[in-house]
Amino acid sequence: MLCCLSALGWAGSDGRQKIILDTDMVELFDDGIALMMLAQSPQVDLLGVTVVAGNTWVPEGTAYALRQLEAIGAPRVPVMQGVRLPLAPGRMENIRDEIRLFGFGEGYLGALSYAEPASWQEVYTARYGQEPVLKPADTHAVNFIIEQVKRHPHEVTILAIGPCSNLALAVRMAPEIVPLVKRVVYMGGAFTVPGNTTPAAEFNWWFDPEAARMAVRTPFREQMVVGLDVCNRMELRKDRYERLVGLLKNEKLRAMTDDCFLQTTFREHPDTVWHVWDIVAAALCVDPSLLTREWVCGVDVNTQQGLSYGQSLAFPHRPPRGAQPVRIVMEVDEERLWRLVEEACRQF
Repeated sequence: MLCCLSALGWAGSDGRQKIILDTDMVELFDDGIALMMLAQSPQVDLLGVTVVAGNTWVPEGTAYALRQLEAIGAPRVPVMQGVRLPLAPGRMENIRDEIRLFGFGEGYLGALSYAEPASWQEVYTARYGQEPVLKPADTHAVNFIIEQVKRHPHEVTILAIGPCSNLALAVRMAPEIVPLVKRVVYMGGAFTVPGNTTPAAEFNWWFDPEAARMAVRTPFREQMVVGLDVCNRMELRKDRYERLVGLLKNEKLRAMTDDCFLQTTFREHPDTVWHVWDIVAAALCVDPSLLTREWVCGVDVNTQQGLSYGQSLAFPHRPPRGAQPVRIVMEVDEERLWRLVEEACRQF
């Protein structure tokens, strides 16, 4: 189904979208570039960054978010620490048994593959060799989401580019915010392509399937999913990566690329084909006209332990009771999207 761009109604009364970026933050690619795009866009009022465990632990994601906001000169954007573990009891302790029982292939474990750091300060000073300029707000991420939605009813977009733990707990703690949320945009799921963590599951929704299911089954006014179906098209090869890094003039940002995972990967394996995920979701918030094809279905997430734990499911017809209609992004204008990313990098 083609979207009707004139009917999207994404901008608020002042012409800007109020957005909460809910993220398992990493340095630059992928979440960091998404943060930069939102922070510098005149179309966006970035209310805050709420950090959740996923790619990284909350202390790491907090340190990386603060450093990147310092680097781009956006000290007024608050950072809040959020949910530090998946909702399923004992998930981390039992992850090795889960893999042995249900298989895994060459999947990605994210934060579940190593110990949680003691604090965000420890991560910051160890990584950057200095004391931080900014610090996180005292408010918990879940409380921040609730407070901002109530403060700005029908105006807030929640851009959930990590696991859905913060969002799920926010609607469980304060169900009265559900009709007040303008929309939720997720990076998560894989409906017509295989998963990237297990054969069945995409990483964000695999990391906390219970939270993902709780979120997508919540009757928000509008939900959009940016999954692997579209992100697998967004190839990031060595030449494009080097061009984007070359556009960064900010020394602090450029330093984050030194010996980072992608730089090392492309140096050792120059034919590697990487992808971007969170950048696509952020770009669609900045410029909704990038969307060229979508699929509206009832959506659910499998929370039954087994081979398909965390699998996202689309129902074009007769969805299970409780499943909500969701806009699944299938295609975007790739050329224009990459130009938007380059422009964001050029700003810094």
